[in-house]
Amino acid sequence: MRERHVRMSLEHRGEHASQWACIKSIDGTIGCTAQTLDNRVKQHERDSGVSDGIATAKAQRVRELERENRELRKTKEILKLASAFFARAEPHRRWN
Repeated sequence: MRERHVRMSLEHRGEHASQWACIKSIDGTIGCTAQTLDNRVKQHERDSGVSDGIATAKAQRVRELERENRELRKTKEILKLASAFFARAEPHRRWN
């Protein structure tokens, strides 16, 4: 539900003069206070890297895993190219 409320706030932000006005228009329909929704939106922005601040541990871990995944993909590509190079370099060699 939290993610849905934040998404709703972000989707309707352009329809209002400010973020706070958007939040105030939504808070009554979703059953939480405007301050709670504002805190959730700000945390979402920190987690997604839109604004500076401390991200939640989950968001930090996701970023770490994404970075590690990129590095592993690069390593895999290098190993694949090296393997192809060595396979062409020694076509007559027998592997026992």
